[in-house]
Amino acid sequence: MKLQERGTLLIPIDFTEQSLLAVKQAYNLAKYTHSKIVLLHSYEKVGEEKYEELKALTKLTETESGVPTEFMNVKGDIYNEVPRIAEEISATIVIVGLESHMSSKNIVGPSASKMIRECNCPVISIRGKEHKDGCENILLPLDLSRESREKVDVAVQFAHYFGASIRILGVFSLSDAAYENQLLAYSHQVKQYIKGKGISCSNKSIASESLADTIVEYANKIESDLIIIMNKPTLSIKEFFSGTEAQKVVDVSNLPVMTINPTKKVSLNSFGTGL
Repeated sequence: MKLQERGTLLIPIDFTEQSLLAVKQAYNLAKYTHSKIVLLHSYEKVGEEKYEELKALTKLTETESGVPTEFMNVKGDIYNEVPRIAEEISATIVIVGLESHMSSKNIVGPSASKMIRECNCPVISIRGKEHKDGCENILLPLDLSRESREKVDVAVQFAHYFGASIRILGVFSLSDAAYENQLLAYSHQVKQYIKGKGISCSNKSIASESLADTIVEYANKIESDLIIIMNKPTLSIKEFFSGTEAQKVVDVSNLPVMTINPTKKVSLNSFGTGL
């Protein structure tokens, strides 16, 4: 998968502190990729359109960011409208500020996790309050799933945009020595591939039975600015009700997380747990 330049960054906006933070976090990415920003507001009842507020925010965003900014005001539930609008306008990335944590009951209904799964483009979710102008350190968790490879070139693109380094993290169970050995070999292969693209890269492996917690703890330890993860293409019954490890990373992370939904065909050159 490759992110196009001169694309469109779609940002759902409900005027909460977190959604306004998501707008500011998009400035540099929009500049580096020569993209425009589209602010999306949804309302469920007549009288909740907030047209004047949207108009003012759009003007402020364009002035502060220096990039073209538009807004869309649609009737409907925001979780349903974001995937639909993202496809309609061929959004390159959705950047969403999330106020609260997901719970198992939200996974089956209109929710942040459902919205992220259904978007046809990568989604950057932001829960923390800290605003950073750049991205110096990208964490790339890896597993042995075929889909996991698809995010490698996205990480490389982001590293090139921001002049960032990439830190590969392999998480494995102590009870599976064979998996550990394969993961170590694969992580080394990916590191060499990334270095071949002119990006500073290191790799580390950690034994853990709690993948999401380990990933977020390590990301904070190394002061990562972005975690890039992969959604699973399908969910088991258990995952449908309790969530995948990828969804749990989004839920617990205080750092920005980019979630990529896999395409049908994946190769390392074009671009399990769903990490």
